Amino acid sequence: MHYRRHAVVALLCLGLLSGTAIARQDTSAVPAHRFFHVQLGAASAQPTSGRLLLFAIEAKTAEVEAKADSDGKSNVVDEVDANPFRATETSVAAREVSRWMPGQSIDVDADRLAFPAGWSQLPPGDYYMQAVLDVDHSYNYTGRGAGDLVSDVVKVHLPTASIPTLTLVKALPARDPWVVPASAPAPMREAVAAARQHATLVDFTSPALSAFWGRPIHMRGWVLTPPGYDAKSSKRYPVVYYTQGFGGNNDRVMGPLSNVNAAMAKGEMPPMIWVFLDESSPTGTHEFADSVNNGPWGRALTEELIPRLESQYRMDGRPNGRFLNGHSSGGWATLWLQTRYPKIFGGTWSTSPDPSDFHDFTGIDLYAPNANAYHRPDGSAYPLVRDHAKVLGTFEQFAKLERVLGSYGGQLASFDWVFSPRGKDGQPEPMFDRDTGAVDPVVVAYWRDHYDIAWRLQREWPQLKADLDGKIHLYVGTADTFYLDGAAHKLQAVLDGLHAKSEFHFLSDRTHFDLYKQGGDRQGLLKQISWEMYAAARPDSKLKPLAAATP
Repeated sequence: MHYRRHAVVALLCLGLLSGTAIARQDTSAVPAHRFFHVQLGAASAQPTSGRLLLFAIEAKTAEVEAKADSDGKSNVVDEVDANPFRATETSVAAREVSRWMPGQSIDVDADRLAFPAGWSQLPPGDYYMQAVLDVDHSYNYTGRGAGDLVSDVVKVHLPTASIPTLTLVKALPARDPWVVPASAPAPMREAVAAARQHATLVDFTSPALSAFWGRPIHMRGWVLTPPGYDAKSSKRYPVVYYTQGFGGNNDRVMGPLSNVNAAMAKGEMPPMIWVFLDESSPTGTHEFADSVNNGPWGRALTEELIPRLESQYRMDGRPNGRFLNGHSSGGWATLWLQTRYPKIFGGTWSTSPDPSDFHDFTGIDLYAPNANAYHRPDGSAYPLVRDHAKVLGTFEQFAKLERVLGSYGGQLASFDWVFSPRGKDGQPEPMFDRDTGAVDPVVVAYWRDHYDIAWRLQREWPQLKADLDGKIHLYVGTADTFYLDGAAHKLQAVLDGLHAKSEFHFLSDRTHFDLYKQGGDRQGLLKQISWEMYAAARPDSKLKPLAAATP
């Protein structure tokens, strides 16, 4: 699970603007349900389709947050978005639209498909609103992005005697991921520019995935070569395959890539080749698992892409020179790849991985009789998001917000696309009922038999031990934001019970977001991990890390 820098779940969902538009109101009577007109204005000159989303937040709340975000400089609001870290603060309504003609106005019933409740239940008062047309149904994964159509932020008083109208006025532009805003600190701009010189785009059409889908499917990523790399030299390098967390993609990895490049250039990390793999897809993260819904991503990586890369770059090309590192959903992917293909990889350093033992699926025992994803047996709600001891959102809130934003691409739907059997309608069977939270034991049995890592290790350890023993390294915070430390404890207990060699590190009071911080270095853990990998690949090397500067 990874929700950072992801507009749908952004920690900073409110920004600043020089002024606020006022919604035009017509004289139509307001029905019992709360309706809104949305007009396709200058945002598009062509017919368009997508998922139309309406967002509303209480005006005083938005202004207070805008002022805090601007260090007290302004209380002007220029964006209204959902934020599960403040789950019920923003109301969301949705409607699917097709062949929407320029200038045409359509109605949105904000009580029909809404979160956290129908908008007719909103307390009277002033609200800021914004409309967004998610043209490619990617909002659950990336939030609003290039090509999406948006309205201005408008201020309305609810309830009204008339139906407010919002107009989509612009299409969001594409951006070059390598271009850093001029307002960014100079060292950041310099680091990104330097990294670009050593990074090469991966765009590989997979025969296996293309055959599964019946159309060309591309595997994407970036290859980062170390300082002094010479393609004509006989020197070879260990390789790290880095998998991104939920919300990551090829355009959102420049930060980690630049950090690694800068650290290698300073001698704070050893010289290795890093392959930053994009594990995003229209259905969410495919996590490099072979799936009846997403296709054979693990096989495509290990049998197609890795051999292709090793034929193009000076890579070790042997198990003790191939390593895995990933965080959150990327952490689960690396655990899965290491345990599924133990002969190929020399070790995984997985951080804050998604649940690896489904006895603790963010705190929920999926195998319990009459299991429910929303409520404990005593009726209390299962939390999903926390800030240390403070609960920020429940599993039910998260699931129901995700359903309004779209039927696929979200974190919970993504699990179904990876783990579930395919239903008669061609869609993955849901693990739990989105209305009631009831867990489907038949689907859970399929999850267990195919993707419960602890279950698989327990059953197949005699066959796996020779190739896997000592290769699992896991780090997680004891205050993990999404309660992922629970499953890690259970996985450790399974491996300890098997007398397996493994390393588990539970970092005291660390969350999902500060796990890598050591002293003043926010990437300290990654640097430590890189040297552990290098020592495994080059046990006789005298190369040692240079001390990182502490700000």
